[in-house]
Amino acid sequence: MTLHEREEASLLHTYKRLPIVVSHGQGVYLYDTNGKSYLDFLGGVAVNALGYGHDGILQAITQQASRYIHVSNYFVQEPQVELAERLRKITGYERVFFCNSGAEAIEGALKLIRKWGNNNNRQTIISMQDSFHGRTMGALSVMSNVDYRDGFGPYLDGCLSIPFNNINALEAHVNENTVAVMLECIQGEGGINEVKPEFVQRLQELREQFGFLLAVDEVQSGLGRTGRFLASEHFGLAPDIVTLAKPLGGGLPLGAILVNDKLKDVLQPGNHGTTFGGNPVACAAGNVVLRELLGSGLLENAARVGSYLIEKLKALQAELPDCIREVRGKGLMVGVELVFPGKQVVDALLEKGIILNCTHTNVLRFVPPLIVEPAHIDVVYANLRLVLQAIQPASEISR
Repeated sequence: MTLHEREEASLLHTYKRLPIVVSHGQGVYLYDTNGKSYLDFLGGVAVNALGYGHDGILQAITQQASRYIHVSNYFVQEPQVELAERLRKITGYERVFFCNSGAEAIEGALKLIRKWGNNNNRQTIISMQDSFHGRTMGALSVMSNVDYRDGFGPYLDGCLSIPFNNINALEAHVNENTVAVMLECIQGEGGINEVKPEFVQRLQELREQFGFLLAVDEVQSGLGRTGRFLASEHFGLAPDIVTLAKPLGGGLPLGAILVNDKLKDVLQPGNHGTTFGGNPVACAAGNVVLRELLGSGLLENAARVGSYLIEKLKALQAELPDCIREVRGKGLMVGVELVFPGKQVVDALLEKGIILNCTHTNVLRFVPPLIVEPAHIDVVYANLRLVLQAIQPASEISR
């Protein structure tokens, strides 16, 4: 039996796998068991910010694992404390809670929001349609996409999703009973959609008027992905709550909730916890990630190379308007909205040794490691151009 067949026989069928088996990775490349190399512009879905085989991460993991891997949350652990201190210094937030994933960070944030809301007689959490916050029950409660929600209700009470960037909907539903507004500044799974400045301005005005909390999901967009440490910095937002994960643990499971001074004492001992959250090995890796992000120019690289990527993709849009409807994003979080479904493009690029994926049916998502160079962009551009040129006649006929 092949490895794919063995998996089919043993694991729940919750994922659609690519038709390759990975042997190893190095830098921005993955290698399959047949020795073929792939330029990875999916990056573990925005996880592998430092690429594959990073010496600093491997060394930190090895050193910490040789000391202890797990001691439980009854103990103060230096890697946790050091990582929390780094996050506080970088972001200005007052307190940090560590968990294992983005979905767990959202669940913890929702509990924090509920606790604060109950203390202040507020109930309704407003979120944005086409957002993605995870696949746990709380996360699904603040999402709208039926592909994720169908069949799993009933969901949490007091949750309302409104159209993203719709000021009229925001004004219609925000009131004295609103406990929080939750959003992604750049929707990832929703198709790389940015929050609009006029929506941000009205949101800030209503926040000042009604005093609700602002929670921003930075699981995919945070930690340098957009050329800033947090994507919310691009939009002038100062959330009360920020959720982080994906690249934070350098490939190991690690999420975080950041809260400001107003919320630092809402949760007390016993209110929330997790057995493995803030695992010392993952936190040791996380300290390397933050050190590299700020000390090796990766934020600047994400901004610079991201601008080059967007420039090249917009040139391709101008050349092939019958294929590409729009190019959008910031830094190295970029979406290319196609005129047709994107699966055929993703499959064709995989054959050419390039990995990316399609979200929201027709949006190619580019979230490569932050160490990517312009030469890598050129390779992806050239191959994407060839693929779209080959598809274009068929797409024109289909219309």
